[in-house]
Amino acid sequence: MVQTVLTIAGSDSGAGAGVQADARTIEALGGFAVMAITAITAQNLHGVRDWQPVAPRLLAAQLDAVFEDFKVGAVKTGLLPGAAVIRAVRDRLVKRHVSGAASAPGGRAPPLVVDPVIGSTTGTRFLSAGAIKMLRTELFPLAALVTPNWPEAALLSGLPVTSVAEAECAGHRLLELGCAAVLVKGGHGPGKQVCDVLVTATGGRWLYASERVATQNLHGTGCTLSAAVATHLAQGKDLPDAVGAARRYLVRVLRRNRNLRWGGRGPVGGTRLPFIDAD
Repeated sequence: MVQTVLTIAGSDSGAGAGVQADARTIEALGGFAVMAITAITAQNLHGVRDWQPVAPRLLAAQLDAVFEDFKVGAVKTGLLPGAAVIRAVRDRLVKRHVSGAASAPGGRAPPLVVDPVIGSTTGTRFLSAGAIKMLRTELFPLAALVTPNWPEAALLSGLPVTSVAEAECAGHRLLELGCAAVLVKGGHGPGKQVCDVLVTATGGRWLYASERVATQNLHGTGCTLSAAVATHLAQGKDLPDAVGAARRYLVRVLRRNRNLRWGGRGPVGGTRLPFIDAD
């Protein structure tokens, strides 16, 4: 049975990140993507030129429309630009019983994966200090998984993150906010390997390592990974297996597109991808 996965994120006019990358990933992995757009961005391979948040009322209407007609197997969030948007998302997810339980498909509460997008890699800041506080206190407690990279984990936890050990400490600090698990992504780390660390509120700890792919086509890696995890959770994998399968998918896509030449920082999913079985 095809599982429906809801992405709540911004729209990228360059189609490399945001709901475009999420939908491409979800459907490449055999899911059906539905979406609620939180912001409109004007961006290309060189960066964000302009952006505007969607009115919270319209965002809430999008979420209601999706939940009323679709049986959602998992939810993931990306860019949530501002306290009013975060509150609208939180209220609708609570209403629809979205929770931190990474349960199998068919359960009453679809699991939530939160990709805490604070700014773009090229320097555009989307969230104020107040919005970051609300993200931590209002949305993280609902999450089955939060997926910060090293800079995001440092900002959200208040701890330095310059090594895998420090990433794990930051992950444990974020667990104190009430989320069920934290995956601190290591793409910003040094060396020939990328090491991600997963920690859970029940004391679990997993380290995932893979060879770094030499490519400039990295736009949308965080969106792609979190969307892949959400899709695998919707399909019934447990959390450690869902993360492992999502990482394998991302590595395969990066390798497939590493020789593409764009005018700037290219998107991860730069070619039309057939269905990919990440396992």
